[in-house]
Amino acid sequence: MSILHAVVLGLVQGLTEFLPVSSSGHLELVPWLFGWDDFGSDVRLENAFDVALHLGTLMGAVYYLRSDVARYLRAGWGWLRSGAGTAPTGDARTSCLLAVTAVPTGLLGLLVVAMTDDLGGRTWLVATCLIVFGVLLWVADRRDDHDGREMADLSFPNAVMLGLAQGLALQPGVSRSGVTLSVARTLRVERTEAARLVFLMSLPVIAGAGLLSAADVALPPGWWSPFIAGMVAAAVSGWLAVHLLLRMLAWTGLGGFAVYRVVLGLGVLTLLATGVR
Repeated sequence: MSILHAVVLGLVQGLTEFLPVSSSGHLELVPWLFGWDDFGSDVRLENAFDVALHLGTLMGAVYYLRSDVARYLRAGWGWLRSGAGTAPTGDARTSCLLAVTAVPTGLLGLLVVAMTDDLGGRTWLVATCLIVFGVLLWVADRRDDHDGREMADLSFPNAVMLGLAQGLALQPGVSRSGVTLSVARTLRVERTEAARLVFLMSLPVIAGAGLLSAADVALPPGWWSPFIAGMVAAAVSGWLAVHLLLRMLAWTGLGGFAVYRVVLGLGVLTLLATGVR
């Protein structure tokens, strides 16, 4: 694998992981569009590279959200140390809600891993998911932000619903941030607050998936350089994606991302139908 390919895929992964456009879908489509075959038939090596990119993205996001991460970890730990005898409130409640969202996501992930090794490889399905969930994102985001809810206002059943939605993103083209943003907006969470919620929800899931897969990683000689280059690119672009989305949502909605998803999905389906790719 060339350093250039690794950097391009790292940038794509980092930017699209937190934007509601599906990182896994783009990692499927970019090599398909350019005819890259960096891994041959070595699925384990391809999965290892995917893990490296996700861990790089995680580092970028954790650095950007470090104050929020410290705040909620401190509040949750303080509530546990107090004996957890009373219902959590404020930041401690938000910390518990975030923990609850990870449970259904993790269970769905383990179920999918037990049933299949690879959800990719079906370009038409990736394109279809981009379109369908792009439309759902647009519909959900049309809600007025007047009197929007905050994270701490959500109920624990709401947290379970968000976790289940996040688990759907295992299928390339769905988008972890896209589907959870759609559900959060449906639950009347204000846009910027919804984005911050989605980012924080994703951190333990990305970390858990990365650590689980890292145990099976064994790099052949010559692969360390592209892996490191991809991780660095993913970390930088992941930080940038979080920054951009939070800034954008302060003054505009998610409609542009929905349109992009639909146009990209239709474009891919057109290329497939005409036999160009």
